[in-house]
Amino acid sequence: MQMATDRPRYTVSVDNDMFREIENFRFERRYQTRSEATVELIRLGLEAVKKEHGDGEDHPPEITD
Repeated sequence: MQMATDRPRYTVSVDNDMFREIENFRFERRYQTRSEATVELIRLGLEAVKKEHGDGEDHPPEITD
């Protein structure tokens, strides 16, 4: 059982299709919790964004009107 942490928390709402995809990812990769699977998906997405920029540095989001 995982203990509570001091890490920041927030709630994310997703549609049913994305929920099923997250659950499938979770069970295929054998993550114990949905939170662990979601954090891994976010990490993978952030790595992909950094690779797109080619420099690995964080960039502020672009604001468009």
